Amino acid sequence: MAETPDAPRRVQPYQAPKGTQDVLPPDSDRWQALIAAFATHVGRAGYGLLQSPMFEEMGVFSRVGEGTDVVRKEMYDFVDKGGRHIALRPEGTASVVRAYVQHRPMTPWKVWYAAPSFRYERSQANRFRQHHQLGIEALGPDDPDLDVEVVALLHDFYRSLGLRHVELVLNSIGTPADRSLYIDRLRSFLVGRIGELAPDDQEKVEAHPMRVLDSKREQSRVVVADAPLIIDNLSPEAAAHFERVQRGLAALGIGFRIEPRLVRGLDYYTHTAFEFQSAEIGGAQNTIGGGGRYDGLAEALGGPATPGIGFGSGIERILATCDAEGVFGAPQPGVDVFVVDVTGGEAARDLTFELRRAGIATDRSFAGEAGASRSMKAQMKGADRSGAALAVIIGEDELAAGTATVRDLRGEAGQAALSRTDLVEHVQHLLAARP
Repeated sequence: MAETPDAPRRVQPYQAPKGTQDVLPPDSDRWQALIAAFATHVGRAGYGLLQSPMFEEMGVFSRVGEGTDVVRKEMYDFVDKGGRHIALRPEGTASVVRAYVQHRPMTPWKVWYAAPSFRYERSQANRFRQHHQLGIEALGPDDPDLDVEVVALLHDFYRSLGLRHVELVLNSIGTPADRSLYIDRLRSFLVGRIGELAPDDQEKVEAHPMRVLDSKREQSRVVVADAPLIIDNLSPEAAAHFERVQRGLAALGIGFRIEPRLVRGLDYYTHTAFEFQSAEIGGAQNTIGGGGRYDGLAEALGGPATPGIGFGSGIERILATCDAEGVFGAPQPGVDVFVVDVTGGEAARDLTFELRRAGIATDRSFAGEAGASRSMKAQMKGADRSGAALAVIIGEDELAAGTATVRDLRGEAGQAALSRTDLVEHVQHLLAARP
């Protein structure tokens, strides 16, 4: 008896890794529109695009805060085939400052980026292991008016999207000397109440007490409510810097709330620290963007002493907030023209590219398409689904006569038969005349 060959095993469909997502059209069109709007907005202030690697030597990122969860627990790091300790980018600023230190551009150096970041953390709503940030960084001046510019750019960008329920919270971390003195005072306070802190925060008290201020654990937040405030311990220099920032924001009509316990999540901040928070997405993860000044980071990465300030804002968080407020919807999908060809497809192939080369967004149907056939009815259904304003129809009569029929699918222009030599100009005219 002949042996029956084993049936091929069915492969289990793969899924996107936990904490990641696929962004499909039309949502991806919305992402593109957001990035384009951001590029235009910050470009008006002199910021140019920087593209940097998504991975760096581990030391670049360990400088952002060796006591932070970002570095201790959340970094995606590995040893590559050349024996180098590499990490995927967990945030944007360190890579930008590394690029500044390496290339030494003239200051002020003002750049923006749109890039993925990676953190191994618990997945939850609007918080992903691969998330995407829009950000700017400005290096060179220590002028508090530059702090105002950076904060105002993010504020105005949110406003341009239609967001109205976003609050700016502000603090000063002072000079490095202010910070050092404050850390000693804060550590003494926390040591006295260490048993009341959440276990994960107790281990931070000795080496990195300011990390406790950033805790989202309710047990620790009760203790932190009684902690001394850095804003009460600022040097005259830092107090003057912070006062100038507040006056500048007020002059621009930007409201804010002072939050004395705001320290941000990384160790490189000095002077101004800020966040934009949305009550619409709520909970402990209500920050949609933030940043601050980091006047010692360039030195920590081996460069000359160079002040800097910037912000980052997660694309996923921004769009979730837009959804909550009902603003900045997805752009209308579709093309301008859909070519319908019932003569075999060759005419559609050629005409589609002729229209595209004239700058007109054009699509067509193909043989074997799911749910589509070569019939006129099926292709017209495809034209309607495409969102096209016009259908260009080629039947046997048109093919023989060297013409095409242009039909208005969305307006009242009806249809007309055009010579192929006049077709592109006619289509451009019709599209230009649409409201």
